[in-house]
Amino acid sequence: MGIIAWIIFGLIAGAIAKLIMPGKDPGGFIVTIILGILGAVVGGWIGTALGFGDVSGFNFGSFVIAVIGAIVLLGIYRIVRK
Repeated sequence: MGIIAWIIFGLIAGAIAKLIMPGKDPGGFIVTIILGILGAVVGGWIGTALGFGDVSGFNFGSFVIAVIGAIVLLGIYRIVRK
C-alpha cells in the first residue's frame, strides 16, 4: 500500500485511537493524528514482518493493524510525556 494510503489510514486510525483512549493528551488532537499516521506505518511494517500477511489496500485487516499501531504509539507517548 502506498504512503498516501497509510497517511489516510493513519488519520482515521489516530481519530479512532483517541476515541478508544480518551483523556487529556499533551499536544492535543493534532499530535494524536500524527501518532495515528506513524502508528499505521509502524503497525503495517511490524504486521508484515511478523508474518500476519502483506498489508495492502483498504481492507479490514489493514485497518485493524493501523488502529492497533496508533493505540500502541499513543500509549507510549502518554507514558513518556508523564
